[in-house]
Amino acid sequence: MKLFDGGRAPNPRRVRVFLAEKHLEVPLVPVDMGELEHRQEPVSSRNPLRRLPVLELDDGTVITESVAICRYFEELHPEPALFGHGALGKAQVEMWQRRMEFNLLSCVAQAFRHIHPAMKEWEIPQIPEWGEANKPKAIEFLKLLDIELADRQFVAGDAYSIADITGLIAIDFMKPARIKVPDECSNVLRWYRAVSSRPSAAA
Repeated sequence: MKLFDGGRAPNPRRVRVFLAEKHLEVPLVPVDMGELEHRQEPVSSRNPLRRLPVLELDDGTVITESVAICRYFEELHPEPALFGHGALGKAQVEMWQRRMEFNLLSCVAQAFRHIHPAMKEWEIPQIPEWGEANKPKAIEFLKLLDIELADRQFVAGDAYSIADITGLIAIDFMKPARIKVPDECSNVLRWYRAVSSRPSAAA
């Protein structure tokens, strides 16, 4: 088994944080995304979308997409449960995971990819207006999240989950995207301090 890894890029890091929370070690194959190595062999033959991360199992089976890879390890190692317990718990984690991905991480990613000069060779065409349009969307979602976090410790309830991992990755990604968490979002900032201080956040 080996994991083709893209360093500090959001989705590869999401898997590494997940694995760290599970106390699992998977051999990493570093891929320099800055040099566009993810568009070349050996990644391109394993993932036609030429994106990372890519997990290759011992028998050669390939799994791509960060959440799919995380789900695979959740099934093999169910504790600690990062996708929730029971029907309701799993549904709540899934709900918040999708909310964090579509309303926060995706908006931050669009802002970064369409505005940052380093992404000109990646995002073709690069549309700065679309990047700017996504910034207020991310801020509006953070304001909603702040209300939700007023009476609970973690995004999807009382237990740390993949929804928290996605949120951590998204907020860290806000810095290069030049988006700032509003000072009035005190609950988000409190939550962020807590999740970013976990040992797994350094993965």
